[in-house]
Amino acid sequence: MKNKILIILLISFLNNIGTIAQTTEVAPPYNIKTVSFRNGGHNMIPIFKMGEQFTFEFDDLFGNNNDYYFTIVHCDTDWKPSNILKQDYLQGNDGVRIINYENSYNTLQMYSNYTLKIPNDNIKLLISGNYVLNILNDEQQTVFSRRFVVYEDLINIPIQVKRGRDIKTINEVQNLDFSVLLGDLQLQTPYKNIDIVILQNGNWNTAKQHIKPQYTIGNDLIYKYDKQTQFYGSNEFLYFDNSNIRVVNNIIERVTLADLYNSFLYTNIPRADKGYTYYPDIYGNFQVRNANAQSPEIEADYAWVYFSLDQPELSNQSIYITGMFNNYVMTEENKMKFNPKNNKYEAALLVKQGFTNYQYTLVNNKSGKIDQKNAIDGNYFQTENNYIILAYYKGNNERYFRAIGKGQATSINIIN
Repeated sequence: MKNKILIILLISFLNNIGTIAQTTEVAPPYNIKTVSFRNGGHNMIPIFKMGEQFTFEFDDLFGNNNDYYFTIVHCDTDWKPSNILKQDYLQGNDGVRIINYENSYNTLQMYSNYTLKIPNDNIKLLISGNYVLNILNDEQQTVFSRRFVVYEDLINIPIQVKRGRDIKTINEVQNLDFSVLLGDLQLQTPYKNIDIVILQNGNWNTAKQHIKPQYTIGNDLIYKYDKQTQFYGSNEFLYFDNSNIRVVNNIIERVTLADLYNSFLYTNIPRADKGYTYYPDIYGNFQVRNANAQSPEIEADYAWVYFSLDQPELSNQSIYITGMFNNYVMTEENKMKFNPKNNKYEAALLVKQGFTNYQYTLVNNKSGKIDQKNAIDGNYFQTENNYIILAYYKGNNERYFRAIGKGQATSINIIN
């Protein structure tokens, strides 16, 4: 009997370890599409001011009104669950069913559109910091999850985007000089206890973390590094616009109709050796819209979008199609396949109609890491990128990280 109890306790302990160690987002299955955080009718990088309401939204292509539930977990800066109780960060109850959903209207692809507003009448976030929103099915299994951040607007973070200082990469990189201005805010040992995260175009895959201040001036923390705050410039995002789903344009070569619409894009050519050319984008974002409808959330259709890249076969690397429309995830669904018949990489993705930015992401097969240095479309210091800096603080005797400020800048006015 004692051995049986010990085995049960050991299994419970191991399960708890697995829960604590879970730090990555769970990518959605095939039937879940167009997952987004929205504010003011626009898709947003999920970083919101404390008390600000936002909408979480996704489509289920099964379209049979499945029941979905949600839970919210507060995390530290490494996206591990914080050592606090749920009632410390949440007022009300999660684990309840998402009751707001509508079925698609006038679309070939049937789907159900689910929306969840946070905060709402039943739930409120009590503290700032990193959060993971988990979507569960009837069996309380995680279907997918998404990160979001809630911050307090307590400090200023002025940012300057500059060219790199290394002559070898000066034409390829962008470097951030910034300060954390605490003002009259009194914090316990801020030099040691403030943590910094830098995002380029809302992509957590390439985020810079755990950057300590180089020095202090009074109550200001100064960050003027050459390498630690440096990003490859990449290139402007590519795009397609099928808001009018039947129409071809300078990006869409032809459109066919079978069970669904098929949008065939013109073949892209790698731009790594073409020099920088201004190519306006929306920093990797997307906007769902139907040119002939009033409510794109339920009236925008889905189309198969066919991508092709005129690139010889790579032996130890893979190419993925990524952007905010698929949360920059590198899954088999987003992976391109090499076609030896035409010597091109190809992929077909089911995407909700509208204006969509995308890029080709090169990944080393052995390490699983993104190869930014040898990017398919090159790296240019002139590229317009959006940067967000988040400052977190955890006192010596505190149990969780607060997000105490946000800074934002673009590289449009990059300086030497």
